[in-house]
Amino acid sequence: MKILHHALFRIRDLKYDRALRYRIVTASLTLDQARIIFDTVARLFQEHFIIKNLIRRMVVTPYPRLYLGNGAIIEARSTQRRGEYLLGNDYDYFVYDEVAYDDDAEYVVNNVIKMRLADRMGKLDLVSTPNGKNWFYRKMLELKERSDDAYVQGGDSRENSFISGEYLQMQTKYLSDHRVAQNIMGQFVDSGAEIIPGRYIDAALLGNEETAAPTVEPGGSFYITGWDLARKKTATVGITVQVQNGVATVVDLVRIRKWDWNIILEQIRKQQKKYPGRILVDATGLGDVVVSQIGDLNPSAIIMTPKIKAELLTNLELFHSMGKIRYQRWEMPDFATADRESGRVWSLEDELREARWDSAETGDALVALALALWPLHEREVPMIKARVGRG
Repeated sequence: MKILHHALFRIRDLKYDRALRYRIVTASLTLDQARIIFDTVARLFQEHFIIKNLIRRMVVTPYPRLYLGNGAIIEARSTQRRGEYLLGNDYDYFVYDEVAYDDDAEYVVNNVIKMRLADRMGKLDLVSTPNGKNWFYRKMLELKERSDDAYVQGGDSRENSFISGEYLQMQTKYLSDHRVAQNIMGQFVDSGAEIIPGRYIDAALLGNEETAAPTVEPGGSFYITGWDLARKKTATVGITVQVQNGVATVVDLVRIRKWDWNIILEQIRKQQKKYPGRILVDATGLGDVVVSQIGDLNPSAIIMTPKIKAELLTNLELFHSMGKIRYQRWEMPDFATADRESGRVWSLEDELREARWDSAETGDALVALALALWPLHEREVPMIKARVGRG
C-alpha cells in the first residue's frame, strides 16, 4: 500500500520534481522474494478500475517493471552479489525486504542503497521477520533513537485479521517459544544456539562514557593476552585484557590479515612489550613454530582439540554470564586478502553475536578472547593439563 501511495502521488520534495520519472524498487536477497511485493502491487493496480488505466506497460525481463502514466516506475530487483546489480541506478523509494536474512545487509545498505537515494533524497524502508539479534536488530535500535528522521514499527501476526487466528493459535501449541516469539510475535530473540547469548553481550559492552581503560592501581591489576593465529583465509587476532577486581576488560585488540610470520611475530612482541603479562597462543598446526620463536616470552601453547576448544568457549560464556568481562565496540576495516580491502567493516561485537555452537567455523577474535580469559578459569590450577605445552 505504501508503494501504491508513493507511485500515485510521487511523494517527494517538490524541488525534485524536475526529474520526470519517479522510481520505486522492491528488493530482496532473491528476485523471487522481491516479486512477492511487486506482484501484489501489480494485482492491486489491475483490480481497481480507477487506477488500472494508469498502467502504460509491464515488462518481466531482465527484471519486472511496471510503468505508469504519471512517470512512476515500479520494479523488483535482487540484492545478490552485495547489491552489484543496483549500482548506477537512482530511486525515490526503496523497499528492502527480509533484510535480516541477508548476510551482506549492512554493506548493501551503507555502500550501495544509500547512494542510490542521494539524487532526490529518497526514502528507505527496511522490512523483515526478525532473525536473531543481528545487524537488522542493531539497526532497529539505532533508528528508534532517531525519532526526528526515522520510524520503527513492529507487530504480532495475531493482530492481522487477514491471517487465520485459529491456525496461529494452534501453532503456538506446537512451535517452540523461540519460534513463536520470532515468527508469530515478531520479536527479536536469540536463536538458542549462540555461544554467548545476546543479553550477556549487551551487558558486557562499555558505554560511550566508559570507553577508557580502567584506572590502574599499583599491584591491583595484571594483563593477559590471547593469540589466535591465521589459517588459510582467517585472521591472526591478539586480544589483551586487563584484570582488576576479578573483572577482565579488553584494553587492546590487534587483527592482522597478512600471513608473513615475521610481521606476526613482530606484532606479538610489540603487544607483549606494551602489556607485559601472561601470553597464551593457539599452537594448533604451525602455531607451535610461532611458539618456539617467542620462547623468551614464556608463552603457554594451547593445542585446540575439540574438548579443549569446548572448555575454552564454555569458560568465555561463563565469564559473560557472571558479568566479569567488558569490552568496547571494536570495529576496523576488514580485508578480503592480505593487501586488498573488501569494503566490509569487521566488528568484535558482530563476531561474538554470530558465534554458534552448531557451526563448524569459529571466529578468530572469539578464540583469542577465550584464550585471554582461560588463566582466570581456576586460579589455583596453572593451566589445563591435557595437550598443553610451554614454549
